[in-house]
Amino acid sequence: MSQTVADQLLERLTRWGVQRVFGYPGDGINGIMGAFGRHAEDFDYIRVRHEEMAAFMAGAHAKFTGDVGVCLATSGPGAIHLLNGLYDARMDHQPVLAIVGQQAVTSLGSDYQQEVDLHTLFRDVSNYVETVASPSQLLHVIDRALRVACSERQVATVIIPNDVQQMPAEKPPHKHGHVYSGVGFIAPRPYAREEELVAAAEILNAGRKVAILVGAGALGAHQEVEAVAEALSAGVAKALLGKMVIADDLPYVTGSIGLLGTRASAELMERCDTLLMIGTTFPYSEFLPRPGQARAVQIDLQARNVSMRYPIDQVLLGDAGETLQRLLPLLKPKRHGTWRIRIEKAVENSWKELREQAMKPAEPINPQRVFWELSPQLPDDVILAGDSGSHTNWYARDLRARPGMLGSLSGKLASMGSGVPYALAAKLAHPERPVIAMVGDGAMQMNGNAELVTVQQYHKRWKDNPTFIVLVLNNGDLNQVTWEQRALAGDPEFAAAQEVIDFPYARYAELLGFRGIRVTDPAHLGAAWQEAFESDRPVLLEVLTDPDVPPLPPHISFEQARNLLGALPGDPRRWGVLRQSARQLLARK
Repeated sequence: MSQTVADQLLERLTRWGVQRVFGYPGDGINGIMGAFGRHAEDFDYIRVRHEEMAAFMAGAHAKFTGDVGVCLATSGPGAIHLLNGLYDARMDHQPVLAIVGQQAVTSLGSDYQQEVDLHTLFRDVSNYVETVASPSQLLHVIDRALRVACSERQVATVIIPNDVQQMPAEKPPHKHGHVYSGVGFIAPRPYAREEELVAAAEILNAGRKVAILVGAGALGAHQEVEAVAEALSAGVAKALLGKMVIADDLPYVTGSIGLLGTRASAELMERCDTLLMIGTTFPYSEFLPRPGQARAVQIDLQARNVSMRYPIDQVLLGDAGETLQRLLPLLKPKRHGTWRIRIEKAVENSWKELREQAMKPAEPINPQRVFWELSPQLPDDVILAGDSGSHTNWYARDLRARPGMLGSLSGKLASMGSGVPYALAAKLAHPERPVIAMVGDGAMQMNGNAELVTVQQYHKRWKDNPTFIVLVLNNGDLNQVTWEQRALAGDPEFAAAQEVIDFPYARYAELLGFRGIRVTDPAHLGAAWQEAFESDRPVLLEVLTDPDVPPLPPHISFEQARNLLGALPGDPRRWGVLRQSARQLLARK
């Protein structure tokens, strides 16, 4: 058989180093699927249960490997399904290539079945979107798409009509109207000027109360962050995607910031006179110092991210680790005086407070305790994949990150349903490492249950390290939204919308051949985690938790308190909410 455009596509992906593709078949990509059959030895093709999961997995693959993630979908509805996962990658700055089918070129414009204007559909989510209308066009379109995705850390989309996929492959002729391209890219690497480093050092040296905020852009630079924090006698707070930047056991690390944050981080930002932001676009400015309170230095790779959350006095464009290494010799070490002592005391009190809150009784289990019991049992090389919900609060606050761990979730988009596909992508990329998905019952019913079938399809690859744990917090409630309705809108829980029907998660896992563990007593949590880590197969750990335990922000505003009190008279769970809120507030120092 002569080489087709689809064959040429896969050969080009191989030259770019792509080895894994997440996808779902359909007649709009029949030509590409046929080529995958012919090139099966070159690719690990992962067939998901839904195209949205393919896009989530491609973004997670990029997060956990640093390589481009690739997803594949058919025309029309298949392409549409990709969008949410692609927006997750776009908003968290991950390189992803989406390859989608289209109806035959000859049918376009005729209102054909499954004909969708894919250029319009993908224009917002993609930094590059193009249709391959001619075989000789394919190579430069694929090269350009991958170069844009990798160098700009964004989504690129290539649309290939199904008739073009099956045409004979062509190389562009050497004549007018044709273009040529090659494989590979160079990542842009801004490099701060010496005078900018000196100016930044002067600001930081002059500061008496320095705070550092790290985000995902500082991942891999923990040694440099620690050295700068020690030199400046600073405290370090972490944005959600920066949780794994630096260990939580360090006495000056205040933990997470914002609504999911600790009171130590809130105090750090409220009292500092100097702020160093490293690789973060943390969105909630109200949790940063008041404008004019602190002089600020920002380190980032992208000029577009500068001064977008807080007025910055000196910008340093560049890689976080490299820039900190160059900055460090210019810093004048500060004595660990009153400011540092205050930070460390706040951190000590914060951990005591979190433990006391986690150990408060609940009906039946306090969700904070689930994460508190997990922390000491975490392997050093664990990968943690979160979802979006009230459990995100407990992941952010109660889990103690250590060097060597990886962890991520849907950050800027905060999409439900990302936990299980993120975990699966992590395990496929790192089969030698233990992986944990942390999911609420709402997200599990949204798509997690379906993607357990994908886990069942591939888990036998992980014989050397079978540890793959899906934690399901079963509280019968879309809990984060319920609390947001109460505290932000002043409305009681609307049970018809918020109630999550009961489902036998652990038993369902056993039907798939996994180990199912169901915990209804907090005294059994430690043993349950130990059993999960020792299992010779994937585990679903279902824990019945109390939906009335409030995800308290570090400080409760008058408006939030007023809204909550106003919502309670009509709330079907008002007595449980009052009881648990009182317990949590009394646990605060």
